[in-house]
Amino acid sequence: MVIGTVIGSIWATRKEEGLTGVKLLKVKIDALDSKDTIFDSILVAVDRIGAGAGDKVIITRGTSASTFLERPVPIDAIIIGIIDPEDQKG
Repeated sequence: MVIGTVIGSIWATRKEEGLTGVKLLKVKIDALDSKDTIFDSILVAVDRIGAGAGDKVIITRGTSASTFLERPVPIDAIIIGIIDPEDQKG
């Protein structure tokens, strides 16, 4: 799992059938270490919990991400939690 900040929405005029009605968000992954290039990136994540721009979110990636949907679909990342603002201070 990684933590990131939602920076916008992705609008797709056509999507895989299993993704119809699913919201896609653009998320900037928080850098854990300045040497980690993988964590200094932006990715597209499926959102089913109502995250919005500016929210700090928890994302799971890889094969386990697709298990959160009713049927297997080709996704690589899904938002599984919104971090409370109080928890962002420390």
